Amino acid sequence: MGVVTALVRASFLVNAVYAESGRRFGLTPQQGQLLCVLMPQPYGMTELGTMLGLAKSSLTGLVDRTAKHGLVRREPDPQDRRAVRVALTDEGAVLAEKFYADTCRRIELLSAGLADDDRDKLAELLGRVVVDNKVPVVFKEPDES
Repeated sequence: MGVVTALVRASFLVNAVYAESGRRFGLTPQQGQLLCVLMPQPYGMTELGTMLGLAKSSLTGLVDRTAKHGLVRREPDPQDRRAVRVALTDEGAVLAEKFYADTCRRIELLSAGLADDDRDKLAELLGRVVVDNKVPVVFKEPDES
């Protein structure tokens, strides 16, 4: 299998994990991704759009739907009173931690058939691809607090 096919098929695997975890917690995959992105801190709408690769209207709808469920809230941006930031509610933070832990566990299982050295090499190579392509931090390391 070539690198293009392998990366595309791997992305489908990860997307399937998000969907499966989302179903377990009553979230769409996009809502789960939003919660994970917001775990470290609130972000402005422009930052979120860039991180999630969403157009303004799509992001607004996602935030609206997630806020309707009481998982996120809009708050004033302390640096720009015309702007808002999106933050997790207390309920959203609890759900985000559960969703995140479940998603990490499921993704970890995807490489369970590899030897430790192969898993380390896979992480190193994928890490280089991510860094070289300046992918924003949309998912923290499992051992980060």
